[in-house]
Amino acid sequence: MIRVAALIIFLTCVVLSEAKHQPGYCSFYEECGSNPMVDKPFAKAIVPCLNYSPARHLKGAHYKKLQEVCPMLDQGENNTYACCSHKQLITLGTSVALSKILLLRCPACADNFAHLHCINTCSPNQSQILEVTKVMNVTSKLNVTKLAVVAYKSFISNTFAQASFQSCKNVRIPSTGGYAIGTMCGSYGASLCTAQRWLDFQGDTGNGLAPLDIDFTLLDPHQAVGLPEGVIPYNGHALKCNETTPSGGKACNCQDCEEACAKIPPPVPEEPFTLLGTDGFLVISVILLCLLLLAFFLYLFVTCLVRSQKRKDEEKGKRKGKGKDQNSNDVTHRVIDPSEVTCIDRNSLAAQAFLSLQFRRWGTLMATYPLTVLLLSAIVVAIFSAGFMYIELTTDPVELWSAPNSQARQEKDFHDKHFGPFFRTNQLILTAPGRKGHLYDSLQFGLQNFSGIVSKDLIIELLQLQTQIQNIEFWSEDLNRTASLKDVCYAPLNPSNPSLTDCAVNSLPQYFQNSLDNINKKVTPLGETKEVDWRDHLIYCVNSPLSFRDITDLGMSCMADYGGPVFPFLAVGGYENVDYTNAEALILTFSLNNYPRDNVKFRVAMQWETEFLKIVQNYKKDPETNFTFAYMAERSLEDEINRTTAEDIPIFMISYAVIFVYIAVALGEYSSFERLLVDSRFLVGLGGILVVACSVLSSMGFYSWIGIPSSLVILQVVPFLVLAVGADNIFIFVLEYQRDVRRAGEKREEQIGRVLGNVAPSMLLCSLSESICFFLGALSTMPAVKSFALYAALAVLLDFVLQMTAFVALLSLDAWRQDSNRCELLCCVTVPTQRSNKPNEGFLLPLMRKYYAPVLLHRYTRVIVMVLFIFMFSGSLFLMFHVTVGLDQELAMPKGSYMLDYFHYLYKYFEVGVPVYFVTKRGFNFSSVDGMNAVCSSVGCNNFSLTQKIQYATDFPEQSYLAVPANSWVDDYIDWLNPEGSCCRVYSNDLNLFCPANETCKECLKKPYTRPNVEDFNRFLPDFLGNRPDLSCPKGGLGAYDTSVDVDESGEIIASRFMAYHTPLTNSQEFTAALLKARELAHNITMSMREVPGTSPDFEVFPYTVTYVFYEQYLTIVPEGLFNISLCLLPTFVVCCLLLGLDLRSGLLNLITIIMIVVDTVGVMTLWGIDYNAVALINLVTAVGISVEFVSHMTRSFALSTKPTHVERAMEATANMGSAVFAGVAMTNLPGIIVLAFAKAQLIQIFFFRLNLVITLLGLVHGLIFLPVALSYFGPGVNKAVLLQLQQERAKARQELELANDMKQAYDNMCYENNEIKQEADSNTKAPKNGSRPSKLIENQLEEQVERTDSF
Repeated sequence: MIRVAALIIFLTCVVLSEAKHQPGYCSFYEECGSNPMVDKPFAKAIVPCLNYSPARHLKGAHYKKLQEVCPMLDQGENNTYACCSHKQLITLGTSVALSKILLLRCPACADNFAHLHCINTCSPNQSQILEVTKVMNVTSKLNVTKLAVVAYKSFISNTFAQASFQSCKNVRIPSTGGYAIGTMCGSYGASLCTAQRWLDFQGDTGNGLAPLDIDFTLLDPHQAVGLPEGVIPYNGHALKCNETTPSGGKACNCQDCEEACAKIPPPVPEEPFTLLGTDGFLVISVILLCLLLLAFFLYLFVTCLVRSQKRKDEEKGKRKGKGKDQNSNDVTHRVIDPSEVTCIDRNSLAAQAFLSLQFRRWGTLMATYPLTVLLLSAIVVAIFSAGFMYIELTTDPVELWSAPNSQARQEKDFHDKHFGPFFRTNQLILTAPGRKGHLYDSLQFGLQNFSGIVSKDLIIELLQLQTQIQNIEFWSEDLNRTASLKDVCYAPLNPSNPSLTDCAVNSLPQYFQNSLDNINKKVTPLGETKEVDWRDHLIYCVNSPLSFRDITDLGMSCMADYGGPVFPFLAVGGYENVDYTNAEALILTFSLNNYPRDNVKFRVAMQWETEFLKIVQNYKKDPETNFTFAYMAERSLEDEINRTTAEDIPIFMISYAVIFVYIAVALGEYSSFERLLVDSRFLVGLGGILVVACSVLSSMGFYSWIGIPSSLVILQVVPFLVLAVGADNIFIFVLEYQRDVRRAGEKREEQIGRVLGNVAPSMLLCSLSESICFFLGALSTMPAVKSFALYAALAVLLDFVLQMTAFVALLSLDAWRQDSNRCELLCCVTVPTQRSNKPNEGFLLPLMRKYYAPVLLHRYTRVIVMVLFIFMFSGSLFLMFHVTVGLDQELAMPKGSYMLDYFHYLYKYFEVGVPVYFVTKRGFNFSSVDGMNAVCSSVGCNNFSLTQKIQYATDFPEQSYLAVPANSWVDDYIDWLNPEGSCCRVYSNDLNLFCPANETCKECLKKPYTRPNVEDFNRFLPDFLGNRPDLSCPKGGLGAYDTSVDVDESGEIIASRFMAYHTPLTNSQEFTAALLKARELAHNITMSMREVPGTSPDFEVFPYTVTYVFYEQYLTIVPEGLFNISLCLLPTFVVCCLLLGLDLRSGLLNLITIIMIVVDTVGVMTLWGIDYNAVALINLVTAVGISVEFVSHMTRSFALSTKPTHVERAMEATANMGSAVFAGVAMTNLPGIIVLAFAKAQLIQIFFFRLNLVITLLGLVHGLIFLPVALSYFGPGVNKAVLLQLQQERAKARQELELANDMKQAYDNMCYENNEIKQEADSNTKAPKNGSRPSKLIENQLEEQVERTDSF
């Protein structure tokens, strides 16, 4: 045997040494049989026979076949010579077609590729351009043994090779968006591919397509040194990609040929707004600051001049009249002439008198029948609250934040209707920190670096985890059987009846088809000492993921077990450029079908994901685990939001409890220790809390009755808001009752009614303003904001109604208990100590009257306050323009959530963004030539077609946020129909029956081919979409496009989509910008496609990805917020003006202060890192409502005061009403807000704790510091109608007093007995309530009349 082998080697050397290199001679000719050295080739590895002989003259069928396969060698039928037989031409055509199908998009490239192989096989000067290096005996099917060529060296000029490579390097694969050259360059992929590496791959039998080994040697055209004698490197003409081919092929399109591209200028980045070379908003804010300060100081100057003139008038005695106000303070008023009273003054007085009288009567009625009122109130509340059993909580983020009629929502619905919902992602991102990597000296690829995580043991461990997850089984009540992954998985190549191996699982073990044997496989090549193992296969596959066979001696496929490719950016992460083996993370992704929520399969998918999370969480806890990883399921976001909401409910309960305790304690009088349990108002505080709770329950019940869904945001915010509003009204009412003294002969019920008449108009002003504010806020397009506004509006309104009914009744009962000296909670126990008849002013009122108000309203303090608040407003205005818009999804997660780790890993390790679809609607004719050319990007297509414009956008990823060009079913369908591609075939005996590419059938269309006609386009489209891609026909549409084209019954394409990829997007600002740019691009495409003949004028292209529906709101949330807040501000102004009798100045000051609070709130948001979003908008709308509480009571108190000067009136309002507002609003909110700081949810900490704290504090300082000062400067004057009424009443009182004095003198002259006179005198001093003193009687009557015009 050894002798035979030696003889063969000897003969080979003899034969090869006799070979010569001269023109017109062949080195081999005809087919000898299959190459015995090629194991399991994809196509028959037929090798030629060694035959040094002259080139053959081609005629007839032989010549025609050469024209078909190698037209570049055609010299005319009489002058064409070649070194290949007819059989060789057939085999060459078949072999070239397998690779050529990827290059048909660019005819010049396909022609150059064929040129390379035709020269080696058929050149008439074959012996001059190649040298046979290895031959062996091959036995043919006819049992004839011949010497066959199994390896040779091809000498190609570098110029020709480089030109050929340049024409092909940019040719795309539409289905993936990648480059065809990436599948034809082995382990180097597209990015590292060169002409030499490209040719080396073509000549390597390891690729499964090359029939023999070819050593391509690239040389300079005229290089002769070192070459065998007679060898001349082939230096033919290679076509440029933008040139037409001799056979009539058109120039390549831009997407496949850079030279064919129009020069597109880079988009101009948006410049920030500037003025005078600096930040424009800063300049505007500074100008506004200067103008406001100038206006204020000018006002001060003018005021000083006016006051100076008034002093001169006073010195002349023009001001006179002295009297006392309702608090017995000495004031000086000039005499009011009735002609001076304006209509507005009369209207204001009439409005106040009317409201006070009606509320007085109402309060008296409610206090008279408390039990009946409470019973009726409970019945009404029960009826409303009964609807609570039908409450529907919206937890789907899409339903919460995206309006049904919004553009993104409609686009999502359109996409889901025609293509199905975006599949559900369940993913792990695994790392192995601290694990050392290693260098691997590959026999095939040289020195390669492998990171610590890309190691065999970890890949096997990952495979074990993957297998465990794939084998999940559980009992499904919906299916009434055991369910598994195959019931819900995304199976692109077998969607109708998938098995577990058909499920799309993307991971690194998929490069080994999830086979442990493949991972452990090793081969030692013949004549080598080094082994080829899993690392060689991995190096090859990550750079050539579409390969059905690697070029190593392992000979394994790179395709996943489900039949599709695994792109490296979906299998590994944390790498630089294309250094995949040095990745820092492994990625494991399970894709499930998505279903509508009412589909039983949706619940099955949710159940599978639950089991998935259990396995992953248990695996994470396992101490034997070698990975550090993050994970998520599709359901994780919603689960974590619901979990944190449930966990934070106790925090809200504690918050409400703290507020309740404060209210219960603060409402008490505490005049003495003995009466502690009598004067405390624990039950009143509890009643106030119950009133708030009942109003919220009634509101929720009512809307549940009529089918308006609620949300967790409503459950958290509305009670808090109503509690803030309700507590304020309760404090004002109760404190006013405590400060009041029951009049002589006045019943308890009448006193309560009188007090209610004083304060209820103010309560009505605030509640009505807030309620109308929220009802108008319901005009918002955001479902969450709209439902919140509706629930809040009705809750505030019902809270006011219950305060006017049930709470008045509760206070009446408590007042009866207190009058009876009965202890609270122990009503049977009484105390002997009697209640003092003196008014109880509490602690705050004297403090604010004696210290706070005088200091605040000092002449210098007022100036400082105004300047500071003007600075604050201008600065906040500047900051407002720089507030960050958006809501990063991490903030919706609680601290410690596994989703936070996942987001961190996602942003750190993922190298590509989310897929984005460009969706076409009905109205475009894809089957026409113009229609195809307006969409495709291959040869003959428009340079500004749909896919080409997307390609242009990917050239500028930083501006367009697009990283990978769109796939194109139109391009692949055109190539699939091309008869040169061997994809579209029909049976010869039945031309209507589609034939797979791996069978010998007849082409669907005839040559020459450019575009199908309308009939052929519509006829073969279903076959294309159902054709599974394989090596024979990689252009098949199943998996890639079968769900991307929707055809109606008439055959019209009513929807289609083209998938691209975004760049990695890491925050809401980038997601929003990506949406905006994608829409701009889609609009541009729409406008150009509408110009195609036959296109409907309403045809549209729109972009869609699963995240757009969440981030669309940020495109419009700024104008949406301005609209909502403006609607809320409007009723605060209008209602204030109306209830104060068209007092425009009071309404305007009210409005300005609330605007300042909102602007300052947004400014502080910028400083404190609180983003502006829908949740913040809800809080800002709430801020307007709470601001009304801080502002309106104070404004009304000032407007109705009869003190002579603005400063005195401001002091009175600050002392009387400021103390109630401070105790009722600020001190009610603050304790509850501070408790929220301990919530786990970041959303609550930021948008409920931080933002509500800011709103409350800013409302407090504006309401109790800025507003009193502003009123002291700019507030309305004293109502002249009130002064005239006081003046008339006092004049009448004086007349009656004079008459009484005259009568008294007459009585004194009569001769009554001294004891009778003394008794009469004693009765006048001890019992003034009997009215025997006329002057006192008149004063009491006067007080009652004045109370109708001044509440406090």
